[in-house]
Amino acid sequence: MKKFIETLKNCWKIEDLRQRLLITILFIAIYRFGSFVVLPGINPTLLEKLQAQTKGGLMSLLDMFSGGAFSHASIFALGIMPYISASIVLQILAVAVPYFQKMQREGESGHKKINWYTRVLTVVILLFQAPSYLMNLKMQAAGALASGIDWTTFMIPATIILAAGSMFILWLGERITDKGIGNGISLIIMIGIIARLPQALIQEFSNRVSEAIGGGIVMLIIEIIILYAVVCAAILLTQATRKIPVQYAKRVVGNKQYGGARQYIPLKLFAANVMPIIFAQALMFIPLAIVQYSSDSTSSVLQSLMNTKSLAYNCIYVLLIVVFTYFYTAITLNPTQMAEDMKRNNGFIPGVKPGKDTADYIDTVMSRLTGPGALFIAFIAIMPALAGYLNVADAFGQFFGGTSLLILVGVVIDTLQQIESHLMMRHYDGLLNSGHTRGNSGVAAY
Repeated sequence: MKKFIETLKNCWKIEDLRQRLLITILFIAIYRFGSFVVLPGINPTLLEKLQAQTKGGLMSLLDMFSGGAFSHASIFALGIMPYISASIVLQILAVAVPYFQKMQREGESGHKKINWYTRVLTVVILLFQAPSYLMNLKMQAAGALASGIDWTTFMIPATIILAAGSMFILWLGERITDKGIGNGISLIIMIGIIARLPQALIQEFSNRVSEAIGGGIVMLIIEIIILYAVVCAAILLTQATRKIPVQYAKRVVGNKQYGGARQYIPLKLFAANVMPIIFAQALMFIPLAIVQYSSDSTSSVLQSLMNTKSLAYNCIYVLLIVVFTYFYTAITLNPTQMAEDMKRNNGFIPGVKPGKDTADYIDTVMSRLTGPGALFIAFIAIMPALAGYLNVADAFGQFFGGTSLLILVGVVIDTLQQIESHLMMRHYDGLLNSGHTRGNSGVAAY
């Protein structure tokens, strides 16, 4: 604890790091303030049905990613997820469409064009999502609109406000990335998730205390232990890498020798990270959309697919995650391109012939890593459902796994690495008593 306090003092001593931390805190505070600003014309005291709708099931996930703004009809109700959806679409296009493939290989100018297309697609998605959200708001809280205002008239300015709110969040995230610490978009998502933790923990504590004497407290302790174990496992396996040695041939130019060094290709166990869960969740929202726009909302099949604790939902969910893990890993890692780049730089894997054999070797290693990684991601994803069988409240159970846990772990580790890099540049100790956080290369420094 003493070393941790000393490290915080060192963070404050470094002027550049201090300014970055303060800017990050300021922009996050602005985001949290905006999450409580209700749409003009909406009475926040009449949103009980909307808030009840987001207490469980798929709608609770939307509310969690928006930091509660969804259930409070805030100007930030749509959050940053439309931008994430647009980014996913552009990533897929960059693999499937030659025009975007060429753009991605153009370097900085190509990335700027892709970012521009991503923003345009984000606005298009917002123009569809905002009216959908307002239609749902009308059904759940029709009486919340101030008297004298017609819903038809209200839809147009409210759509503009919701779209502008999401784009403002995107701007805040980019400013955090440029001027602050960490990835701004990821930090905003993480803050939205973690903002609900205190309330969920208090609710779970109250529920357990109200149970039979002694039994409820014991169950709460067991829950905390399980949560701690799951978080530790997520950290361990998120940072797990398989290092493939690469030897570079020696070249003598004049009196200087180049190459001859051995390096490593770090292949992560979670190469796809949280993207398979996001893809799978997006598809699992289809039954919800069918129910909203269909008169047959009492179908037992649809109701089962909308229940996040049902066997049918979780079986399909696990299958989709495994499939998307292999799919996303395949489109993000190209063994053939890696083998060609290695050969072009006079590099080779010891014991493996350059060219096709190297590509096949990397592909085999990735296949062996992707299988266990996919199963673990699927297990993490259904942990909230398993927690429900222990009578854990839905709000608290969301922190036992799923996208929320992986995002929290990944963002915290990335932010700590950036803070530690600033400390190490000025010859200060890192943030952890046992040494430094594991770097992106997968090599731990001690």
